[in-house]
Parts: sequence; C-alpha cells; structure tokens
Amino acid sequence: MDSVNPSLVPGGAGEEKIARFVAECLGHAGLESSLHEVACGRFNAIGRLRGSGGGHSLMLNGHLDTVGVAGMEQPFAPRVENGRLYGRGAQDMKGGLAATLAAVQILAQGPPLRGDVVVAAVADEEYQSAGTRALLAQGVRADAAIVLEPTGLEIATAHKGFAWAEVETFGRAAHGSRPEDGLDAIVCMGHVLMEIEALQRNLAARAPHPQLGSGSVHASLISGGQELSSYPAHCTLSLERRLVPGEDGSTFAAELEEIVAKVAAHDSRLPVLATPGYWAQPLETPRDRSIVRQLAASAERITGREPVLGAQSFWTDAALLAEAGIPSVLFGPGGTGLHSTLEYVNLPDVLTCAQVVAECARSFCET
Repeated sequence: MDSVNPSLVPGGAGEEKIARFVAECLGHAGLESSLHEVACGRFNAIGRLRGSGGGHSLMLNGHLDTVGVAGMEQPFAPRVENGRLYGRGAQDMKGGLAATLAAVQILAQGPPLRGDVVVAAVADEEYQSAGTRALLAQGVRADAAIVLEPTGLEIATAHKGFAWAEVETFGRAAHGSRPEDGLDAIVCMGHVLMEIEALQRNLAARAPHPQLGSGSVHASLISGGQELSSYPAHCTLSLERRLVPGEDGSTFAAELEEIVAKVAAHDSRLPVLATPGYWAQPLETPRDRSIVRQLAASAERITGREPVLGAQSFWTDAALLAEAGIPSVLFGPGGTGLHSTLEYVNLPDVLTCAQVVAECARSFCET
C-alpha cells in the first residue's frame, strides 16, 4: 500500500489507508483496535491485547510511513523471488509490521497473558515522528517496547540521533563586472564549509562510542545566487549532524556558534547566521534490562542460536519511547535497500521475528 510520507514528498499518500488496514487486522485478531488522527490525514493504528492482570505490559511499535519512490519501477507491485519480497517499504518497515500482526495473532489464539500487549503502528517516523509523539501525549505507556525496525534479527540496544540546522550567508548583489561593489555570499559559504570539514575531522578523531562509533556532520543541501552575471546576495546551507550517546541538539548548536565565530574572525564583512533546527536524541538501553535479557532468551529458544546484540546507525522512534521511560530495543527482519531504489525483506526472517516476539511477550508479560 502506498504510504509515502507527504512531509517528505509533497502529495504523498500518507498513512490513512495502511492504518485502516492494520486496525482491521488487529480487530480480526481479537485485539481492541482504534484509529487516531495525529495530523490532517495522518493516522496511527493502535491495538491492545488485554491481559488478565498482574503482569508487565509490552509495546510493539512500528511506523506506517515510507520515504519516496523516485527511480523505482513498480514500487507498489509486490514481487516475491527466492524468499524475498520486493517493494517500497518491504524492509523499512512493513516487514516488521507484518511480523507484529502475526505475533499478536499467535498470542490472541493462545492462553491469556497476565500483562497487556500494545501494538502501536504509527505515522511520520521518517520525518518528525508525529505518530509516536501523539501516542505518548495520549498517555499510552508500557513497561517495555520492541520496535520492529529491520535489524537482520539482531537485538539492537543503541542507535544514533541526529540534529538539523540551516546556515545563511549574506553578500551584496552587484553586476559581475563591478567587484568593488559586490560581496559574494557563496564564497562566504565556502569558509563555512571548510569549518564543517574541520568539524568532521575532529569528530572522527574522538574516542568512539563502543557500539556506534563517532558522531558525524555533513552538508546536505546548498542553494544561492541569482544569475551568472551577478554577485550572489544570499546562500543557504542545510546540515545534518549525527549524534552518539552523550550528545544532543545543544552539542551541535554550540559547534555552530564556534563555526560562525571563526568565519567572522576570518573576515568581519562576511555575515553568517546559523539556525539550529529539529533534533532527535540517540538511544542507549542498558543490556541488563529485563526486556533485553528476555528477548535474547526468546530468540535463542526459537532459533537455537545465541542472538547477536548490536546497534544500528539509523534513528528510530525507540529513542522517544526510552525518553518517556519505556525501556526499548530494536528487533526485526533482515533485507536490504533502506531508502534505495531496490528494497526487499527476507520472508523467512519475518516469520522468525513473529515467533520470537510472541515468545518474548509470553515471557515478559507473565512476570
């Protein structure tokens, strides 16, 4: 189903169709299910498998939206070859959502658990997580959460965060033949870019996080100028900083202040304005938390192999859940093609993931 995030791609279909489908599946499985509009045309699907009481509650979280489909051939025509399902969103992360639906169906058909299982299929994770933010604002909570992002059946207890910012440089428009009248905003931005490069070298030289390595920064978008024969009066640069535990939005804001000061010291005629934007914190869940131990034990029981505990470089809603006091881990099927033109999920992994999650729920919700 087309659920391209319209905040990323103007005119994108959004999550309503897939949210209604998920809510219907949850209802048919025997869960209490509901739809929640978190923004105009943007929906969460929430399900709850009620426990008998006295046990811990577990949330299964996954996002409904996908990135765009530019360059893809038939992105919404599913194709199965050699145990792989191809299509936009197959890996990121409708494979995980399918595993979630299968897991709660398994649980609903078995003996009642003591604790509740909450399914949160949410909107907008690929942009600013409006779905999980609305979920938490509504007071939906659990004692722990599994976010079924594609981890290749590894248990990920940490991931990076990110921060966005915009830098503007201001020149003075003039005819290209009159350099004495003009001031080049694009050349000014070149000094900013040199400082961004220096910041990246500094970050790479720092002691790395044991699981996630070093933080990083890169230039994402740049625009400026009017025409070939004029000095550019304005240039805009968009930046992204990837964060490791111990860093947050204020870390990047301070780095930007230092860059602005260095450029001004180089030439006071070069006005620079840096504006920090949206940021999201990293995740780091201690490996001795109950959800980590019980998920690992469940994975070993189902697969017969000791599970791999690792980390992921990409950001997820698990960080928001953890910030709200819900210990969270990532666990999902494997595949390839995150945000690329060729995306697939390994179907055997989807089944294994469902079985492991159901087993973990049986264990965790009984304590």
